[in-house]
Amino acid sequence: MSATDVTVTLTVNGAPTTRTTGGHLSLLRWLRDVADVTDPKYGCGEGVCGACTVLVDGAPASACIVLAAQVDGAAVTTAAGLCEPNGSLGPLQERFHEHHAAQCGFCTPGMLLCAHAMLRDADGPMTRDEIREQLHGNLCRCTGYTDIVDAIEDAQSQGITR
Repeated sequence: MSATDVTVTLTVNGAPTTRTTGGHLSLLRWLRDVADVTDPKYGCGEGVCGACTVLVDGAPASACIVLAAQVDGAAVTTAAGLCEPNGSLGPLQERFHEHHAAQCGFCTPGMLLCAHAMLRDADGPMTRDEIREQLHGNLCRCTGYTDIVDAIEDAQSQGITR
């Protein structure tokens, strides 16, 4: 342990997790390299592509530009946190599967978490354009977003939020 090391405790997908590591580590690096939580992906490293999106105390955050030490004590949810307790796909993940909304899968964790947050926080039904607007910080290079919007619209029509 060095003078710049910090101990960070997070509740990751419901499990308390404490690790000591360099204070300079981003939340993404802490999750992937220290805590072995690999569903958030490294994309742009600048917080603009959405591949590293996680929920920090329920709010979407770009894990690549947040220091792990900044969120010490927080609850962090990754796409794996949307699964059922037995590990099977959760309802929103099922909608993504049914609508072929995951092509290569690289953007999928961030898309799922943004979709979860938008469905949970929506004041009422959203139009396709409003769904697209809410996804503005998540880049997909494969689908053209149609299947993703279809999946979210389907989840919305069924009252699914996670």
